[in-house]
Amino acid sequence: MVCIPKDEYNIRVARLREEMAKKGYDACLVYGDEYRRENIRYIANIWPIFERAAVLVGKEGNPIVLGAPEGELLLKEMSAFDDIRLLPEFTCVTVPDEIEYPFANYTTFKSLFKEIGEIKKIGIVGIDAMSKPLYDIIAASLTGIEIEDANDIFFAMRLSKSESEVKCLLKAIEIADKAYTELMRAAKPGVTELYLAGVAVGECMKLGAENVPFCLVTSGERVKTIIGRASNKVVEEGDMVMAALAVQYEGYIASFNFPFVVGKMSPEQRQLIDWLIGSYESAIGQLKAGNEQCNLVKAVKKYFADNGLSEYDLYPPLHGCGLSEAESPYPNENVHTPFVKNMTVNTDISLFGHPYGSNRIEVSFIVTEDGYESPSILFKKLISAWKDGKDYTEVL
Repeated sequence: MVCIPKDEYNIRVARLREEMAKKGYDACLVYGDEYRRENIRYIANIWPIFERAAVLVGKEGNPIVLGAPEGELLLKEMSAFDDIRLLPEFTCVTVPDEIEYPFANYTTFKSLFKEIGEIKKIGIVGIDAMSKPLYDIIAASLTGIEIEDANDIFFAMRLSKSESEVKCLLKAIEIADKAYTELMRAAKPGVTELYLAGVAVGECMKLGAENVPFCLVTSGERVKTIIGRASNKVVEEGDMVMAALAVQYEGYIASFNFPFVVGKMSPEQRQLIDWLIGSYESAIGQLKAGNEQCNLVKAVKKYFADNGLSEYDLYPPLHGCGLSEAESPYPNENVHTPFVKNMTVNTDISLFGHPYGSNRIEVSFIVTEDGYESPSILFKKLISAWKDGKDYTEVL
């Protein structure tokens, strides 16, 4: 099974401590929950259900994993670290009520911070995902102690992926390829968008995905919604379909979206897909370590401008991927930061609201020193078939 080895979490904690020392932190609290899991998954391989969680890292000693009663056994099963404590403030995310757990062995923030040792300055990762009431409770336990937003530490740490991380992403890509293939095969007149989403999600889970963060399916006029949930709309002959599939494997998320038409394609639909593929090709030549990220954005914008499409280009054409489907960077024309080796990114090139239709191309890549690795076999097949003038069904 492809996974992140336990030793890698120890390496991540050591790197975190190096960054803590640079910033003068005596401790770092890494916070998350079921919905914003990326940072706690990165540092300790934890992912609570319904509840909140955190990892407290001091200058030395073992990290302390913090959770809530119902998820205690899950934390023990998943966590890269053995020291697990419970907090009453970390119970169900979606309700304000105080939930009684009579057999829970709770601790407090104050006692945890005291256990770490003298703290003069602490960094919090995930402060943006934390509710104000929870932040106020934590801050009250750190009276007289300087608190800083430490998100930038994890941005830098997570930017370039390790060999193990890349392997997990490659597995997610493999699953996405196979599930999207089944979705396209199932796309016939008379089925509903929900049916197509069900085909893809079911295939993902059968193939070993731990989660499908989304499977967005729209057809016909509904493709204009940009981000559209699958509905009971029946797919009809000649409908363009926009299906965006995100697959999560061992925390790492790969996405796939390729425009296609059910049945006979109109000249206008063909032209729209031509434009999307052309803009993708203008982008991909800019994807290599050392090249400024803005150059890729500028290449796509120039292509759209040259073809009179600028008003239908609604957002930047690329973003990072990894433990989130969309993670930093999300560059625009003013971002001069270079791509770095082993960054993982998604092209997310789109046209919305054009009279010929709307759609996007989204696929995951790994940045290399000389360019990029394009791991999706399905994407290569579809691009090749399109250029050869074949129907996509010939390569599924």
